[in-house]
Amino acid sequence: MSARHTRIDTGLGELTFVADGDELIGLYFPGHWYPPKPEAIGPYVEAAGDALFTRTADELAEYLAGRRTSFDVPVALHGDDFQQRVWALLREIPHGVTTTYGALAAELGNPALAQRVGQAVGRNPVSVIVPCHRVVGSDGRLTGFAGGLERKQFLLELEEPAEVKAGRLF
Repeated sequence: MSARHTRIDTGLGELTFVADGDELIGLYFPGHWYPPKPEAIGPYVEAAGDALFTRTADELAEYLAGRRTSFDVPVALHGDDFQQRVWALLREIPHGVTTTYGALAAELGNPALAQRVGQAVGRNPVSVIVPCHRVVGSDGRLTGFAGGLERKQFLLELEEPAEVKAGRLF
C-alpha cells in the first residue's frame, strides 16, 4: 500500500484527499463522520507535486464552478459487498437528480433495507465524487451527510437544473 494524503482548500472548505497508488480512496470534510484512521492515510504530501491530487483538485474546482457534471479521476472504494453495491448505485445517479434511501433499497431488491442503505451511504469514503449528496429522505428532506447538511444543500443547489431554479420564488 502506498497511501498518502494532502489537504486542499476548496469551495467546500478544507478537504483531505487520500490516495493509494494511482487511485483516490478518500475525500473527507473536517469533522467527517467516519474519518480514516491516521495510520491508513499515509504521509502528508504537497498536492502540487502529486498528479492525482492535482487532477482531483482541478476536477473538483471545475465541478464547483458549474463546468463539470461528473468526475474522471480514478477511484477505488474499499468496503464490504453491500457497501460496494450501494456505492455503485450512487455513481449511477445523474447530475441534478435526487433519489431516496428507500428507492436505492428497492433497486437492491428489498425496500426494507433503506436504513442499511443509509448506513452504507454515510460510509461513502469519496464524498461528492461518488455523489452521496444526491440521496434524500423519503419525504424529500435533507438527511445525513458527512460534510454537514449545509454542504449537502449547497451541492444540490449547485446541481439544480436551470428550469427548476427559474421557477423558484426565492
